Amino acid sequence: MSASTNSLLLGNQTQIPSLKPNPKPISQSFLHLTKPSTLTLPSTRTKPLSIRCAASTTERVINFAAGPAALPENVLLTAQSELYNWRGSGMSVMEMSHRGKEFLSIIQKAESDLRHLLEIPPDYSVLFLQGGATTQFAALPLNLCNPEDPVDYVVTGSWGDKAFKEAQKYCNPKVVWSGKAEKYTKVPSFDGFEQTPHAKYLHICANETIHGVEFKDYPVPKNPNGVLIADMSSNFCSKPVDVSKFGVIYAGAQKNVGPSGVTIVIIRKDLIGNARDVTPVMLDYKIHDENSSLYNTPPCFGIYMCGLVFDDLLAQGGLKEVEKKNQRKAKILYDAIDESRGFFRCPVEKSVRSLMNVPFTLEKSELEAEFIKEAAKEKMVQLKGHRSVGGMRASIYNAMPLAGVEKLVTFMKEFQARHA
Repeated sequence: MSASTNSLLLGNQTQIPSLKPNPKPISQSFLHLTKPSTLTLPSTRTKPLSIRCAASTTERVINFAAGPAALPENVLLTAQSELYNWRGSGMSVMEMSHRGKEFLSIIQKAESDLRHLLEIPPDYSVLFLQGGATTQFAALPLNLCNPEDPVDYVVTGSWGDKAFKEAQKYCNPKVVWSGKAEKYTKVPSFDGFEQTPHAKYLHICANETIHGVEFKDYPVPKNPNGVLIADMSSNFCSKPVDVSKFGVIYAGAQKNVGPSGVTIVIIRKDLIGNARDVTPVMLDYKIHDENSSLYNTPPCFGIYMCGLVFDDLLAQGGLKEVEKKNQRKAKILYDAIDESRGFFRCPVEKSVRSLMNVPFTLEKSELEAEFIKEAAKEKMVQLKGHRSVGGMRASIYNAMPLAGVEKLVTFMKEFQARHA
């Protein structure tokens, strides 16, 4: 085979066409994709076995998924352009040694940009980990307290409840407030629950993805030596946050800042180094801090993608500007719901409605399946509510453009006109 051959042969039958840039112009609104190729594999049959990827659409949909969620289009295009040969390195990010200078520059810039975005104080460490936010449900008590130590949980939705239940295996947690009786539609007033005097920490889920409930301010631990901990998976980097109010902030990246596979932990340094002897090495914050998140092979490509998102958020003017955009999108959608004369309904108390996840139902519940089906025909997907609550849910994270929300609202009004 000559060096100029534009395909790779495997065995004596398989032919994989080489990757070439798509010359077709890419619009501002949608990324056009080429149709999948057919891969023929060696076979003992008379006819070769043909494996075909799922057919792609000709244009990108408006994706209201709760996570993994839509990523900024310009970030995807940058990743596409750098996929084969990252910035002249001669290799893809997916092929790099995580200890090589190329990837070190990627992870160091990602951390630097995140520190800039959130104005993270120097006495906090930033860790890029794996296992999702769910793994942190166990890592937190294993690193921060002993088996008999009391800790407090404010449960405003399913994820806060899961965090509490996991903590029961490792310490002495107490639910000091739960919104379960009211179907997780509220956040408590901070003087409305009694904290344990000597609790090592107070845990909250800053934004409940399933129920659409978001803290607009944060409680203060009653114990002067206790710390506030927040799962910020679904509103991470959606608005400015005073990091100094927290001992630990943790978040899965796959909703607002990257693909699935990366978990970000921001932890005050004096809380590191107290893990129990039984703590698995991969859950020990000290191990990851001492090794700059490189104790073992990290999710390299995911961290690279997070870095591209951080760079994009800075280019937008930082989190104050991002928050303004998110507030505008959310207002348009909530106004459409509230002004529908009950045809659409959002169960969440108005003062704590999420800017990221908007759950809603139809007055005529039998129309919900038709709503989701018709929306999909209009290229608006992933609007079905979580299986535990039903209805609909529109997740409008940072990457959701204003035009996407406006199209949804227009569709909602047209649907109501047809079915009211």
